[in-house]
Parts: sequence; C-alpha cells; structure tokens
Amino acid sequence: MKARSFKRVYVWELPVRFFHWINALSITVLAVTGFIIANPPAIMSNAEASDVYWFGTVRFIHFATAYVFFFNMILRVYWSFVGNRFSSWRAFWPFSKKMWHNFLHVIKVDVFLANEKRPDIKDISIGHNSVAAFSYVVLFLLALVQVFTGFGLYSATSSWWLPKLFSWVVPFMGGDFIVRTIHHATTWLFILFTLIHVYLVFYHDWLEGRGEVSSMFGGYKFVCEERLKKIEEEELEAPVDEEELEIID
Repeated sequence: MKARSFKRVYVWELPVRFFHWINALSITVLAVTGFIIANPPAIMSNAEASDVYWFGTVRFIHFATAYVFFFNMILRVYWSFVGNRFSSWRAFWPFSKKMWHNFLHVIKVDVFLANEKRPDIKDISIGHNSVAAFSYVVLFLLALVQVFTGFGLYSATSSWWLPKLFSWVVPFMGGDFIVRTIHHATTWLFILFTLIHVYLVFYHDWLEGRGEVSSMFGGYKFVCEERLKKIEEEELEAPVDEEELEIID
C-alpha cells in the first residue's frame, strides 16, 4: 500500500466555529420552544394566572434566541468576505465546472454509495464539498424565510424598531395563518437538514479519517500532501498559505 504524508491544515477559523455551534444551539432552542408555542400543553394549576408565567417564559426564550440567530447570521455573512478561502462566499458559488463535477461525484459516492473504479484524490474536498456548499446556500435562504416570517409575526406585539421593520410581511402574505404555516413547515426542513448533516459528517469522518468532526472544535483537518498540490494547481489562484499548515511526523 502506498504510504502518504499528511499535513495539518487550519480550515475552520474560530469565528466560523463559533457561528456553527451558536447556530446549532439556536436552531435547537427555537425548534423546541416553537413547537411548544404552536401546541402548548394544558398544565392545570391552582395558582393565580399572574403567578404562572411559564408560557410567557417560553415565548421570551424563543424571541431572545431569534435575535441571537439573526445577529449570528449577520456575523457569518460578514465573515464570508473577510475569512479564509474555506469560509469565503466563493466557496459557496455553484456556477463553475469544478463545482458541478464535485457535486455529481458526491451524489454518486456519498448518497448512492457507488464504488469508484478509479478514485481521484481531487474529489476529496478540504473544506465543504459542492453538495454541502449548495445545501448551506439553501439553508441560508430558509433562514431568511424564518427571519422574515418570525419577526413578521412578532412585530405586532413588539415595541422595538427591528421587528417593526417586518410588520409588512403578514399583510403581504395574506394573514397570520399562512405566515405561521410557512414558519412551521420551514422548521421541519431545518430538522431534516440537521439529520442529514449529522449523518454525512460522521460518514465522512469514518470514511476519510481526516478529523471531520474534531475540525469543528479545533479547526484543523488532516490533508494528504498530494491533495494540497492538486489544490494549488487546479482550484486556488494562490498557493496554500504555509502559516495555515503544520507537518505531521
């Protein structure tokens, strides 16, 4: 078997990792509290109504987390212009021949689990593969749907100017019912994405053994030197920054 030399590559910068985990926590809290708001349980109590404020607390947690989710999303958009090549908006741009080639490869191998007759090392992405990049673009659009519908519903009871900016959403879309339905349905799409995302992350971590899971904690992946050469030759205009690499003995 051919021996390969690997280097440790700094892929996910600290702000990207913060965004990822804050986003994951926010989506979890928003989904749980959102389902409670949509269908609150009937809790019987002999206490005065003014002393039992659990539903109000649930709503407060939902709204506060929505602000965290919103501003965290703005941070990620900002970092896509100032971060490294792996977090740049260019990494999510789907209109290139190489991206489509990798997209079809990932669908064939990762989704349909087909065997490769002649594996090509350039098909292994260092950052996001093309399917992941495309799915994150879709996820961003779904997040915008949640922001507009969520703040649109909240604007009627909020006194702050930010939610009031979305007060046009409900009348524009035809009323509360349709807006709540879209908001609820999009939540299920987030849940579906999360299940697929977690499966594929562990699948790649097991199949490739390059630190897919740990990279979102420490930022580093293990990358074959041959792959780095392919990156320099075929994918990147500039060579890989040596400050982002650390040779593993």
